[in-house]
Amino acid sequence: MSNGPTAGQQLAALRQHRTTSAALVDDAIARIEAGASLNAVVVRDFERARRDARAADARRAAGEDAPLLGLPVTVKECFDVAGLPTTWGLPGAHAAAAADAVVVQRLRAAGAVLLGKTNIATMLADWQSSNPVYGTTSNPWNPQRTPGGSSGGGAAAIAARLSALDIGSDLAGSLRLPAAFCGVCSHRPSHGLVPLRGSAPPTAPRSPLVPVIDLATAGPIARSAEDLSLALGVVAGPDAADAVAWRLALPPPRHRVWREHRVLVLDTHPLYPTARDITQAVDRVAQALQAEGCRVSRDLRAVPDLADLSRTFQGLLMSFIGADMPEDRYREAVRRADSGDATTRGLAMSHRDWVWLDRHRAQLAAAWHRTFVEWDVVLCPAAPVTAFVHDDRPMEQRSIDVDGQTLPYGSLSCWAGISQPAGLPVTTVPVGLDRDGLPIGLQVIGPRLEDRTPLAFAAGLQARVQMPGPPPLAGVAAASAPA
Repeated sequence: MSNGPTAGQQLAALRQHRTTSAALVDDAIARIEAGASLNAVVVRDFERARRDARAADARRAAGEDAPLLGLPVTVKECFDVAGLPTTWGLPGAHAAAAADAVVVQRLRAAGAVLLGKTNIATMLADWQSSNPVYGTTSNPWNPQRTPGGSSGGGAAAIAARLSALDIGSDLAGSLRLPAAFCGVCSHRPSHGLVPLRGSAPPTAPRSPLVPVIDLATAGPIARSAEDLSLALGVVAGPDAADAVAWRLALPPPRHRVWREHRVLVLDTHPLYPTARDITQAVDRVAQALQAEGCRVSRDLRAVPDLADLSRTFQGLLMSFIGADMPEDRYREAVRRADSGDATTRGLAMSHRDWVWLDRHRAQLAAAWHRTFVEWDVVLCPAAPVTAFVHDDRPMEQRSIDVDGQTLPYGSLSCWAGISQPAGLPVTTVPVGLDRDGLPIGLQVIGPRLEDRTPLAFAAGLQARVQMPGPPPLAGVAAASAPA
């Protein structure tokens, strides 16, 4: 993949004294300003970044090192950064955050230099990245297309080389669709692995004790799978209240030798079609795996029923969303629940119904566990389509086109949702372009708490797939950037 130096390459240049943090930060700022039309980095903290870069260079000169020392990074707008507002795309006056979110604290502790925050969907509730506060983010491969959402600003920033690393979040594909649409990598960690304290709407109180949020997680976006693994090592682990009792010790990848991988390949979803260009890309990858000696199967019977997984996820997601609906809309959903569609019933789900669904989720998780006894990873599309044209209509009026067939807008999460009920780790990696020159991304799903396995597999896959790049809108070249 040739879309610019990775975070690992920039860190190597820093350690070998071939560049400085100040130079990397100045280069990133120049790119952000030159690429302003993308509207990706919407909250800028350049003065503090330059100060922190000088401090990082002084530490290196004194012989210090740290995992991310001097590396310019960004984070999704939903994360608190001390001194900057957190809006979640909601209009109005919002006070500056009093403290950094946990992931921001950990980035800084690892030596990273924070450039600012990247754009989102309003309340993180869309597969596009647009809101009334910061406007719309465009895709670096084609500005008429969305970069995905809700972590679309981060994916666009990474693809356009505005940042070396971004931390986003994912509830219904919010890391995976943007990575796939923008031709970069992302990792959705096993559920509960990365604390979400400091990521909440501006109206929500901040507390030192934050429960694990159902379905949601935070994870990195980068230009290489190796960068994702590096970032995960920085941000994962128990929050302060739990760290008094336990520590995180992720197991190593299941295999170091590529041909030893056992890969289950999926390209057909029982509820919705997938674009032909994407299924053809899956087929090319599967053939390449077989040619290298991997054990490859396409047996759908080896995974839990995909329709069941999708419906279970949809019910859990709608119940989650219903909890934060305005009271009048929630009451209307309750009134219509008996005669409404599955979405309406999910929004108005009783606690009793949720408990029953949660028990079913446990059964699906057990079925996934059986899958990973025989298989190491599951490879499948990240989305049924590539990046689509910006659509600012009300969500209920939107649809997507799959090779001439019109599908509901909500079908965008059909592939992203299959891993959700079991909280599985998923690495997204680009594998080529469609006929319109837009990136195609595939998901590598791994066994729960074995995040290093899909990350390592994705790194090997990325090394074997030639991905054109950088995208047409990739900022400006700067002499200070390492080759």
